[in-house]
Amino acid sequence: MHRHHRMVAVSAVGAAFALGLTACAPGSGSTPPAEESPAGEVSTDVDELGDVTLSVWDQEVRGGQNEQIEQLNAAFMEEHPNITIERNSQAFDDLATTLRLAITDDDAPDVVQANNGRNTMGAFVEAGQLRPLDDYADAYGWFDRYSPSILQYSTYSEDATEFGEGNLYGLPQVGEVVGVFYSKSKLEGLGLDVPKDWAAFEEALQAAKDAGETPMLLGNIEKWPALHVFGPLQGSLVDAEEITDLGLGNPGASWTTPENEEAAAHMQGWVEDGYFNDGVNGTDYDAAWQSLAAGDGVFLIGGSWLAADLEDAMGDDVGFFVPAKEDGTKATTGGTGLPFAITSASENPDAAAAYIDFLTSDDAMDVLAETGNLPVNDTAEHAPDSGVQADVFATFGEVTESGAVLPYLDYATPTFADTLGQALQDLIDGRVTPAEFTETLEADYSDFTAGG
Repeated sequence: MHRHHRMVAVSAVGAAFALGLTACAPGSGSTPPAEESPAGEVSTDVDELGDVTLSVWDQEVRGGQNEQIEQLNAAFMEEHPNITIERNSQAFDDLATTLRLAITDDDAPDVVQANNGRNTMGAFVEAGQLRPLDDYADAYGWFDRYSPSILQYSTYSEDATEFGEGNLYGLPQVGEVVGVFYSKSKLEGLGLDVPKDWAAFEEALQAAKDAGETPMLLGNIEKWPALHVFGPLQGSLVDAEEITDLGLGNPGASWTTPENEEAAAHMQGWVEDGYFNDGVNGTDYDAAWQSLAAGDGVFLIGGSWLAADLEDAMGDDVGFFVPAKEDGTKATTGGTGLPFAITSASENPDAAAAYIDFLTSDDAMDVLAETGNLPVNDTAEHAPDSGVQADVFATFGEVTESGAVLPYLDYATPTFADTLGQALQDLIDGRVTPAEFTETLEADYSDFTAGG
């Protein structure tokens, strides 16, 4: 994400306290103070805590995202009237900046959405700024609620040198899968079926160009959106295990392989062949998907978090798919939305854990599906019958069950988001060759893994 997140909205929303504003300071506000649990014990009986104000920083700013969190926050406070949620919601890029300072403040938030990668969650874990959640996971049954393959993306060793093993530091609400959104009417006008594989997809891009259409839309002024184009493309050419090691910043892999260079050459070739809109690196991320909705292009590679907004704008005209590899399987970037974590500074960890449990419960999965989101658990049970969300749910199930879900590549090292983002802009603008692109990434990756 990044979503992300990661991976989501760009427009600055700023700090918005949507619910339950009180005079209590964030991270405090217990009147009377809760009786402290003995050291090493946790409590799930939060109604005995007294009045608590829980400071929560999230990035659920999009239509369906905001709708679900508003509903769940209201329901949580109705169920636990002694707890008031003080919400600070910011777009992904804004939160990535402000959270680094807020988490060190005397009034640090209790609950935060932290990008899984080493530059955010990994850095917070290394600095001792997030609380391990294993005791709460045992108390609430989170290890049974989630599959290990999902929890690995919120798991670090205590010193953060190992990613995917160690303590649990967060829980996500939603699954994510990156694929190809398309205009059904545009594709029908070109006389084409939905491409089954990457070869057919490239044939469709050429057909769209020949017909005078803009084949593919991309807004990459923020640098990270191109990761969501390169990731699936790399997944079609490079072994999934190799990509996973690269994405998690674990040793034993290499960027300077013929397969990675071929993926970079493909990406640059799409630019040279005129498959993207003009001025990709000067175009805003949101402007690109809004152009698809306005009928200004045929395809857009992006994450499932865009489905609700695109469906609102395009209705039944929008579809979603992931092209298959040569062997017929599908491998693409995805995983989970930003996990909710508890800060080490929180004075209300029991209330914070109860809130996270509520946000990720079976009932919460129902709310997530009803508001156009992709529940991370029991996904198949919540699949709609039709529309782009049906495509997204089916694709997520197919990739997770018989394909490969590849990590977001910016997870890899504390500096990899900047390194890869700049390298992709350089590749798109033709300032570097595919070989120079992979050498740049290898330098960052190998420096980090050698030091680990």
